[in-house]
Amino acid sequence: MLSSLLFILAVSSIANALPASANATPSNASYVLPQSDPDPSRRAAEIATDRAGYLYGPSLIGNSSFFPTGPLGDRRVAADVNLFIQNASYITLSIEKEEKPVADRITALGGFKNLSDYELLYKDQWKSSNPAGVAPGAFTNYTQDLFFSMERLSVGPFSTRRLHPRNDALPFQVDAATVKQLTGRSLEDLHKAGRLFFADHSYQAKYVTQPGRFAAACSAYFYIHPKTGDFLPLAVKTGVGSNLTYTPLDTPNDWLLAKMMFNNNDYFFGQIFHLANSHAVAEIVYLAALRTMSAKHPVRAFLDRVMYQAYAIRPVGSQILFNPGGYFDQGSAVTHDAVLDFVAQFYPTVAGLFQANYFTTSLQDRGLLNSPYGPPLKHFPFADDAGAIVSSIRKFVSAYVYSYYPTRAHLTADQETQNWVTEANTQAKVLDFPSAPLDHRTTLIDILTQIAYLTGVNHHVLNSNAPSQLAGTLPFHPSAFYQPIPATKGIEDL
Repeated sequence: MLSSLLFILAVSSIANALPASANATPSNASYVLPQSDPDPSRRAAEIATDRAGYLYGPSLIGNSSFFPTGPLGDRRVAADVNLFIQNASYITLSIEKEEKPVADRITALGGFKNLSDYELLYKDQWKSSNPAGVAPGAFTNYTQDLFFSMERLSVGPFSTRRLHPRNDALPFQVDAATVKQLTGRSLEDLHKAGRLFFADHSYQAKYVTQPGRFAAACSAYFYIHPKTGDFLPLAVKTGVGSNLTYTPLDTPNDWLLAKMMFNNNDYFFGQIFHLANSHAVAEIVYLAALRTMSAKHPVRAFLDRVMYQAYAIRPVGSQILFNPGGYFDQGSAVTHDAVLDFVAQFYPTVAGLFQANYFTTSLQDRGLLNSPYGPPLKHFPFADDAGAIVSSIRKFVSAYVYSYYPTRAHLTADQETQNWVTEANTQAKVLDFPSAPLDHRTTLIDILTQIAYLTGVNHHVLNSNAPSQLAGTLPFHPSAFYQPIPATKGIEDL
């Protein structure tokens, strides 16, 4: 758990170092397209002021998108950090109040003697700071393979893809008799039938671990069972040391350890991917709008709403979370430099791409939805739940856009929106953004839906309450191991 007092002091120090902010929302809350504004001169002067005051500064926490600087940029960051402090104070004070009784209770009961004792960390605890508690089944189902595999289709849906039968080679081999016994087919047959899935965290082998802490760099196969249709794990390869390959036919302890090692890698991926995807992408698109649109513009009004407190997280994170010796270093196997390495690798290739990460597009491109080369997933909780939300967002955005742009001509005549798209593609350097000119209202609907998705659904499935409810719960999802990764199988005690 984070130290709440240090958290508040650290965040306060950021806010105190920055000037106060003013509210940029029009006082009369009247939004109008530029071609219909009765005072175009005043509007142009406002945009000129914003353009001079919101500047593109260096990225924070790795080399991703620019971060606001300049007189207005600094004021906006200060305002967001101050709001963040206000909203965070309740939860941080609650943690401060609740963490000592939890630790005292565990000590009084003799500490952790086996894996099931980790439930003492959560059961009937954290009533204020985590009132929903951990997810049902976290301590009753954690040894089940289906529980493990379905996390890839629910709380961690961004690291797994279906292997294409023709375009993808098999990343690694698994003992043929083992595969046959588990699935009734060969590995090659599963691949050809489009039933084989892959998650790759082998890149984490290059990350430096901290003294006395250890981590694997796992890659894993999952598959759709030919008879039951269940989505199940097939093998986990450690990627470090002896590079062992584990399967469900190993001893229960060995196989559970393999799943825990993979979860450690996948948890790192999810948390830092959310930073490079949800935060970095939405923030730069919004910064381009702040420099090109009047606060009276309806598109700017939409962005102002969904980007509430947007510029607080990266400054706070760079000061107290991903700094040398910060909270990340205190709890993780790898150093904070791994975060910077991850962002540098994944932002320009995967996480930072705007259109490629549209909800449906991303799932289809990874073969998880509407796949033409394999059977559908029997259950896909993320797609089911997020899909319903994204559909509702799109319906609202469509009504919003069509109300201000009753015809295509209204959009093409809107110079501020056109300037925004041009800015995003040029000075802001947004990756994979729709090109200028913006000729179709459906494209604008796509853009605004994606911003709402990134800052809501996408963000919250990876971060927000997800780690405390399931994705980061112990002992199944450790942030570090404190013994070396085994060089041989046959572990007796976890």
